[in-house]
Amino acid sequence: MSRTLLLDVVGLTPRTLAHMPRLRALGDAGATASLRTVLPAVTCSVQSTMLTGTAPAEHGIVGNGWYFRDLGEVLLWRQHNRLVAGEKVWETARRHRPGFSAANICWWYAMGASTDLTITPRPVYHADGRKSPDAYVRPAALHDRLERRLGPFPLFQYWGPGASLASTQWIVDATRLVLDERSDDLVMTYLPHLDYDLQRFGPASAEADRAAADLDAALAPCSTRRSPRVRP
Repeated sequence: MSRTLLLDVVGLTPRTLAHMPRLRALGDAGATASLRTVLPAVTCSVQSTMLTGTAPAEHGIVGNGWYFRDLGEVLLWRQHNRLVAGEKVWETARRHRPGFSAANICWWYAMGASTDLTITPRPVYHADGRKSPDAYVRPAALHDRLERRLGPFPLFQYWGPGASLASTQWIVDATRLVLDERSDDLVMTYLPHLDYDLQRFGPASAEADRAAADLDAALAPCSTRRSPRVRP
């Protein structure tokens, strides 16, 4: 059975794809040329639909956050996989092929998931209120190898006013390391970069077009990338 790399490119549209020749070539080689989504068209809902094959009304992830009646609070960006109802795609695969392995690289609802490998942003909260960039990594030994090669996960470039290509580049390079070192049947990688400038400047802006081109360059093979960022 061949290995599968599933890329979740948030914010991908026909317009942005026009500025991404490498990614567009992969799409052109496939069986379909359409880009469709579910409603609500937000990260957590769409990812959960992709992983369960069910609609938000069934898997329960109706947004990036929702009102928890027992707490009386709206909570955003929850992380535990138990919140997603239904069987996940890798669990279905294991029923038909025991030993099927899956790696989750920064898809949401990663904590507690039954994947064989997990990498997800997880800051360290200090007693004095500080927050330090870090990631939860399983197997644990992979955490230190990632930090030696790539540095700490760039949390403050992941979202908010400092959001940049740096966080997506770290995720891309982590995916390369996992693909080189392991032989998982399914590798799922979340690439958030387009989300930043499409929201800050609008989906038809020059900044959005530039972000698409930058992400496409980051996905290029190491031998053709303009400025490789993986450190020896």
